[in-house]
Amino acid sequence: MPRMPRKPSGSGYYHVVSRGIGKQVLFEETEDYERYLETLRRFLPENSISLIAYCLMENHVHLLVHAESGLERAMKQIAVSYSYYFNAKYDRVGHLFQDRYMSEPVEDERYLLAAVRYIHNNPPKAGICPRDEYRWSSWREYMGAPDLVATELVLELVGGVERFVPFSEGDVREPFLDATEKRRLTDSQAIDLIRAELHLASGTQVQSMSKAERDEALRVMKERGISVRQIERLTGINRGAIQRA
Repeated sequence: MPRMPRKPSGSGYYHVVSRGIGKQVLFEETEDYERYLETLRRFLPENSISLIAYCLMENHVHLLVHAESGLERAMKQIAVSYSYYFNAKYDRVGHLFQDRYMSEPVEDERYLLAAVRYIHNNPPKAGICPRDEYRWSSWREYMGAPDLVATELVLELVGGVERFVPFSEGDVREPFLDATEKRRLTDSQAIDLIRAELHLASGTQVQSMSKAERDEALRVMKERGISVRQIERLTGINRGAIQRA
């Protein structure tokens, strides 16, 4: 079964989340964070992609990008390049990143601002430190001289640098999808999504697929925001198999 196509963004903006496989730590020390940023600096412009915001956490990465095309290629290049560096440095073998990065289309200004706010508030939300003390996000670029990030649009929307701090202190629980907080779907919405994305009449048809096809279908369901409990209920597949897919 081929991979299901990602939801395209009419605006070209995406909130991208890339995770370490099995919660693998991606950054052990300062050099690793710096290397990942240099990897972004190389491959995003090479694919005509603008970086709007970012936050590098210990075992996952948030990126807000503008990409008319080339996102899949760029993310693969970034993953391959950084994995080669990390595995060589730490005498490690195997995949470093989770099989598929997640991407959610950002279709309007409200959603865009919510994503920027959410990304920059990851460190305080995780109990690490205030956002203005965290070194590995684009917060400081918004407050000073931009380097890797294109800050113009967001600063224009919020009313300039002087308004960026009060904007950032707003409600971070905006209704947008990311890797850790997904919108809760009703069963009816989940069934509609399964039909549209997987072209199945019902979730239970997954049971008749080969293991590879089944696992791919389960991954697509999880990526699209259907909870493990819902998938279990709608497909008849046990929780363990869903979590392993």
